[in-house]
Amino acid sequence: MSTLADILEATDAALAPYAVAEPGPGRFGAMPGTRGFVLEVVYEGYLMHYAEPRAFAGMDEDLRLLAGDALYALGLARLAEAGDLNAVAALSALISGSAQAQAEGRLEEAEALWESSAETLAVLPPADTPQ
Repeated sequence: MSTLADILEATDAALAPYAVAEPGPGRFGAMPGTRGFVLEVVYEGYLMHYAEPRAFAGMDEDLRLLAGDALYALGLARLAEAGDLNAVAALSALISGSAQAQAEGRLEEAEALWESSAETLAVLPPADTPQ
């Protein structure tokens, strides 16, 4: 699960009226499994906060912020349920780092964090794997 359509299926029914009919492919589709889905859902939450979301439209600013937070929580919860604590830590750092970069007007740095975090998550072993 890593497409935007998968995100729409996984979100709360209250967001259904705002779902885009054809959201298209995700940005991180090359990453398989839970981490791929989570990276997409957390990125969609980030876009809800700072740019134009890809899978949702028509929300006012307050609802977008709340929906973005809900998407962050959905992604982190999926990783926690899977016991992937290394990925939880990596995504938590990404969320806070990109928020700080946005707040300080360092938009290019925020974007670079997404790329480097995706690369890290592609090779980072789960927390229960000996390193």
